[in-house]
Amino acid sequence: MTTIRQRREIKVAEAYEDNQSQEEEEELERQLLNIYTGRGLWKILSFTIGGTIGLCIGFLTSVYLATLHENDLWFSNIKEVEREISFRTECGLYYSYYKQMLQAPTISKGFHGLIYDNKTESMRTINLLERMNIYQEVFLSILYRVLPIQTYLEPVYFYIYTLFGLQAMYVTALYVTSWLLSGTWLSGLLAALWYVINRIDTTRVEFTIPLRENWALPFFAVQIAAITHLLRPHLQPLCERLTLLAVFISTFLFSLTWQFNQFMMLMQALVLFILDCLNMLPTTKVTWLYIIQVTSLLLVCVLQFFNSMILGSLLISFNLSVLIARKFQQFLNLKSDEHIFKFLKAKFGFGATRDFDANLYLCEEAFGLLPFNTLERLSHTLLFYAYMFVLSIMVIVAVVVALRNLSDSTNVHKGKCTILLKPGTAYNLMHSILFGCLAFSTMRMKYLWTSHMCVFASFGLCSSDVWELLLKLVHLYTPKRMKMMRYSVPVLILIYLCYKFWPGMMAELSELREFYDPDTVELMNWIKSNTPRKAVFAGSMQLLAGVKLCTGRTLTNHPHYEDKGLRERTKEVYQIYAKRSPEEVYSLLRSFGTDYVILEDSICYERRHNRGCRLRDLLDIANGHVMDGPGENDPDLKPAKHPRFCEEIKRNLPSYSAHFTRVFQNKTFHVYKLSRHK
Repeated sequence: MTTIRQRREIKVAEAYEDNQSQEEEEELERQLLNIYTGRGLWKILSFTIGGTIGLCIGFLTSVYLATLHENDLWFSNIKEVEREISFRTECGLYYSYYKQMLQAPTISKGFHGLIYDNKTESMRTINLLERMNIYQEVFLSILYRVLPIQTYLEPVYFYIYTLFGLQAMYVTALYVTSWLLSGTWLSGLLAALWYVINRIDTTRVEFTIPLRENWALPFFAVQIAAITHLLRPHLQPLCERLTLLAVFISTFLFSLTWQFNQFMMLMQALVLFILDCLNMLPTTKVTWLYIIQVTSLLLVCVLQFFNSMILGSLLISFNLSVLIARKFQQFLNLKSDEHIFKFLKAKFGFGATRDFDANLYLCEEAFGLLPFNTLERLSHTLLFYAYMFVLSIMVIVAVVVALRNLSDSTNVHKGKCTILLKPGTAYNLMHSILFGCLAFSTMRMKYLWTSHMCVFASFGLCSSDVWELLLKLVHLYTPKRMKMMRYSVPVLILIYLCYKFWPGMMAELSELREFYDPDTVELMNWIKSNTPRKAVFAGSMQLLAGVKLCTGRTLTNHPHYEDKGLRERTKEVYQIYAKRSPEEVYSLLRSFGTDYVILEDSICYERRHNRGCRLRDLLDIANGHVMDGPGENDPDLKPAKHPRFCEEIKRNLPSYSAHFTRVFQNKTFHVYKLSRHK
């Protein structure tokens, strides 16, 4: 009996212990569930707050830039002709096609006018959709026609508000990229604020609204955000497919809206290639990105009626193989972008050049080296310091990771090392370095780099990986210290930036100016009132873009320079500023069907550039003539037989008046009508 009792007592005790153990497990499960539920709710709350802030800051940036544009020009109060003149140089040319589509009786006739255009280049019928990236103007014009907004929104406002709306998308994309890299929306907020404060160096949309890059860069930023998300590990299949779709759509729209897309994507392909070789990116995803690039470019090629500049682009050559593409380019006899390669060859010291087109680029400040004062401005907002701090750390980490990946180290060591350098971080690091090199070599391309600087600098300051590494190096690492640094440093910078720059931004919004260019307005009004609608005008590329937009007259040349025939024609038209006889100039202008030629004192007596870079100097060098003024000349240059045409024609000598009659003059412009000889 005793034995039996003992066994029963043991069973009861075991049952009690099992019960207690089960209760403890249930309690632990409840605690874990509470923790996970709490974390899940916190993530949802954080995502909601961060997403709302991102959308709001994008919208506010758009409103801020639109307000600056309005305050600078008093755009709502000036005349229509003044609004159109404010779209300077090539901006006016692109906007003119939006206006042309709206003025067409039907959409189909508008398309026909673009495909068979004979007003942009006299004595030629060209396909504008093939030659230029103007599908955005076509789309907007159709949208304006079909939407019920004509009664309360003018076409010009629909156009500019769309561009400022894209800026909202641009800033939101930068915000999202920084958030994805760092894991906190605080980083995105800092990136967006840096972008706005440094707007002189991050965007020029407020004064060059229709420029192609203002259409393209927002889509480029979305593409970078999508690629950053794609490179995250362990994506669900559906999520990965949707991300690839986002990459494709943004890449396609970027390619469609900017003629220089292929050069930007070539650099992107180089980034992917380098990182793939160093085993820093998953090969399958890199392959998909190559396919998306080529597919997007080929689709744009089809939409642009098989544009040869796209078919023979270096991007396709790189992605499909150098050998095949080299034969392909020879087959197409590509000349559309040869001026770019001449410019690059001369710029980087591979021999001097007398090529007019290359020198025209070399002498423009926008195509020179990045000025040092740009870095001073970026340092003033702490952006450059923060960027160099983060860049230095990440470059060291990348070098270590690359060396270990290329060495015979074990996978364990590789894994420990690559925890810090995630694929998305590696991609953005290399992207920033290559586009930084591009910005330093060509100032106009700085807008591709400076906006990404904001993303990369803010990511590093908010990155747990960066602060963990630094604190471990000084033997001060604890999770609490890491979190404190990760959040306190960006918050302090945000406070500093708001304190220092907010009053200036508010003061800037209160500054009111007005567009004032009476000489150009007078010229455009005179052309509309006193010349036939089919008259052909010759002059500088920049001015003629405005002539087409404001008056609808036919041009001999224009600023969209990506065509060899147009470049040769422009050089011949520009002989009006060279040392040529009136008979030679008349013959050249009449060969293009010119009825009127516009001479500008600002070009004829130019002082903006130094000797050797003035337009008249470039023409003298190309023609083999000695340049004006004191200074050295190449020994093989010879004195010209004739005086400078733009100066001598004002003397009204018989040799000039036999061919040219002055019909308009003001302080800036002189218009001459060409005589019609039998």
